[in-house]
Amino acid sequence: MQTEIVESILAGNDTLALLPTGGGKSICFQVPALCKPGICLVISPLIALMKDQVGNLAKRNIPALSIHSGMSYYDVRDTLQNAAYGQFKFLYVSPERLETKLFKEFMGALPLNLIAVDEAHCISAWGYDFRPPYLRIANIKKYFDNIPILALTASATPMVQKDICDKLQFKSPTIFRQSFERPNLSYSVFKVDSKLNKLIEILQKVTGTGIVYCRNRRRTREIAHLLQINNISADFYHAGLPQNERSDKQEAFIKSNIRVMVCTNAFGMGIDKPDVRSVVHVDLPDNLESYYQEAGRAGRDGKKSYAVLLYSNTDTDDLAALPDQKFPSIKEIRNVYQAMANFLQIAVGNGEGLYYSFNLNEFVKNFKLNANTVVNALKAIEQSGHLTFNDQVFIPAKIGFTCSKEVLNDFELQHPTFENLVKYLLRSYAGIFDNIVSVNEKMLSKITKLPSAALQNQLAQLKAFGILDYQPVIETPQVHFIQNRASAGHLLLNQDQYQFRIKQYQQRVATMLQFVKLKHHCRSVFIGNYFGDEQMIPCGICDNCLKQKKVVLTDSQFQNIYKKLTALLPDTLVPLQAFFDQLAGIPTDHVWKVIDYLQSEHLIVVDHQGHIKKAKQKV
Repeated sequence: MQTEIVESILAGNDTLALLPTGGGKSICFQVPALCKPGICLVISPLIALMKDQVGNLAKRNIPALSIHSGMSYYDVRDTLQNAAYGQFKFLYVSPERLETKLFKEFMGALPLNLIAVDEAHCISAWGYDFRPPYLRIANIKKYFDNIPILALTASATPMVQKDICDKLQFKSPTIFRQSFERPNLSYSVFKVDSKLNKLIEILQKVTGTGIVYCRNRRRTREIAHLLQINNISADFYHAGLPQNERSDKQEAFIKSNIRVMVCTNAFGMGIDKPDVRSVVHVDLPDNLESYYQEAGRAGRDGKKSYAVLLYSNTDTDDLAALPDQKFPSIKEIRNVYQAMANFLQIAVGNGEGLYYSFNLNEFVKNFKLNANTVVNALKAIEQSGHLTFNDQVFIPAKIGFTCSKEVLNDFELQHPTFENLVKYLLRSYAGIFDNIVSVNEKMLSKITKLPSAALQNQLAQLKAFGILDYQPVIETPQVHFIQNRASAGHLLLNQDQYQFRIKQYQQRVATMLQFVKLKHHCRSVFIGNYFGDEQMIPCGICDNCLKQKKVVLTDSQFQNIYKKLTALLPDTLVPLQAFFDQLAGIPTDHVWKVIDYLQSEHLIVVDHQGHIKKAKQKV
């Protein structure tokens, strides 16, 4: 559907595009943006994805810019000046950046030809990853009233699709939804006693690269180690690793130097590796949207691939209990907010616009709090618009000279050891004498031939001598206060919206448990129906479809069930169980065999909630 989407944008239509993971979403805004004069504003919450796409565009000689956390005021200002007055075609920003004073100052000067909103499901409180700053994206339309908006997502239910169009104030939305069918991807769910034994069995049977998803960081290391013991090339990845280590591991996986990556959900966004043959979840995701996106990283090259989910009774019980743990009480939320303000030493009425390093482990230990309660409370406070919490942080080192050129010349004569480093800084970073600029310590180390520790030591000494201001790399989690700190008792939380999110989360968990416990229904069809695709037909390759293939019916058995079923079919959705009750005495797997046939012929519709009706007949 890429052609149709591009044509819709070029015709000036506000457009919503639902394309599955690996479906080529970026082409849909890159092509129309290159066809027209001006620059495309790409709004994305994923820094890794921004950097990846800017790098890929640069390789094709397409000039692109990005603004992300960790950039100094001067870096952001220079980037916006380049976007406004340079020959650049793309500017990638986070939704939070749109609300800053500096960005608003440049808003009117940006020659936009298109606004692309990636991960658009984040705009909807109905969605699984709601982020309040997305709600305010529509505010920029007053500056660019005639510029079309393209909203992109891989996973949005019909309710979320409508909400996206409403919240972005689409005038007359054009919606494109690619089929959720993945004919080369086999979904399977196994209830097992030993997940590790089953995982090793899968990886031994399915050759090629694989991804193994875990719920927590500790398990990524443990499972990777156990795979290595079993002679399977594996490594682990999570958001708590240093940025350079994450980059190295990611690069090794993309080049297939590592066969299996054991990771949390921090891994995968923006990973362009089409030949992943297997994705195995050893822990249950809490929603079908996340599972679909993560499983969909297998088989992007169109070759046979496998998405496998492993679980035990304990897992399903834990998942069913998760909604109670995921949403702390209002009292607990206010207690965490108060403790955090004490920990960061922020007085009431202060903090707006400031970033604070936030060591979660130290905070939990000092205040004797439960780590999960703290993280979930911070999420609730974040969704109420008071602050943002980011545990995947990489803020590069910042350097600026604090002395005059005369003083610097005298210093170099007296301390020749520093001459090489000083000269490189002056040659490589324009404006370093007037401003503090971001520097790449890794590159600095390579060019000056100083080991990393020696480089940092020299920079620290230059700071001690009063020659420059040196701010080392920051990789600790950051809290950004959007509003001034309130007293805990007066912290405004929308309790109605909070209760609403609890109900939505409970429904998503229930749907995930349904998917896990499916016995006869095609898993691919279940996923497609959940996202509103009623044209799905049984895939024939998931575990349930393969079981159905083994069921053999005689012609008379088939005709008997077929006649009874079609006579009972209503025009509106009714529970499937009602049919099974009326067909008592006929084996369930026989009934499912006929249902699968009717569905493949588009004679019936079966939704993800287990309801059935006649399909609308085309005239």
